[in-house]
Amino acid sequence: MTAGGGLRGTYLNQPEGRLHVYAAGDPGAPPVLLLSGAGVDNALLSWRHLIPVLAAGHHVLALDWPKQGRSRPWQGRLTHERMLRCVTDVLDHFGLGSAALVGLSQGGALALACAIERPGRVDRLVALAPAGILSFPPVVHQLLWLTAKLPLLNRTLPGALLRTRRQVAAFARRALFAGPVPDFDDVVAEILAEVREAGAGSSDWQNASIGPFRMRVDLRPRLPEISCPTLLVQGDKDVGVDPARTKAAAALIPGARLELLEGVGHWANRQCPERVNALVAGFLAADHGHGRR
Repeated sequence: MTAGGGLRGTYLNQPEGRLHVYAAGDPGAPPVLLLSGAGVDNALLSWRHLIPVLAAGHHVLALDWPKQGRSRPWQGRLTHERMLRCVTDVLDHFGLGSAALVGLSQGGALALACAIERPGRVDRLVALAPAGILSFPPVVHQLLWLTAKLPLLNRTLPGALLRTRRQVAAFARRALFAGPVPDFDDVVAEILAEVREAGAGSSDWQNASIGPFRMRVDLRPRLPEISCPTLLVQGDKDVGVDPARTKAAAALIPGARLELLEGVGHWANRQCPERVNALVAGFLAADHGHGRR
């Protein structure tokens, strides 16, 4: 199946539904798997500018997380372990023992977790504004937990607030970006299309990752176990992931490199795609010795 723009689309049949993956580039080239964020996102929303750049020298795979993009219908809740299995299911389907992983936000957290829990499957790692490294003050934490528990707050209300182009544009400027975006109107249209298809709100993974008193998904104690070359990319104006958290996480990963982008918000790969594309492509192409440290 052709998805347009040189992309090939593949469906992986799963017990809960179908998992969709875009592919581009030479299947014999070094593989890289792209993992998008949570909520109103999908593989093309996050990676449409990066895919053609990487496809020049890589076998690029871009996963629509279950309940996003073309990975519908899907039944059941998506736990942390099930999301990790989506990653390995894709690698297995394409006959890949390992690949480079590039993840944004939720995808960044799962890329980090995969490097920790399945180190043999990850050759090198890029995490943009990763989740999974966060904690919050007590009262804020309990409010977030309550939001995660109540569909009225985590799905119905966000859906009501993102019904129109004007509402989506305001949300994007406030929560996702911190400056001009070269194709802002296209981004708004793509977000609106995803909202109309699947609604808005936090993902199962996000809702399950926060417990009543502490985060259920907190990767920080195990970050020193990561042994593959690692790049963390973070906008300094991100309102979703505190740049200080990413800086601290980078310090815990042996040999990790941190790139802080000035004047950039949470969705760096759409706000400044040329800068992010160059960073990711350069890192993946660089000689990191034997790869593992």
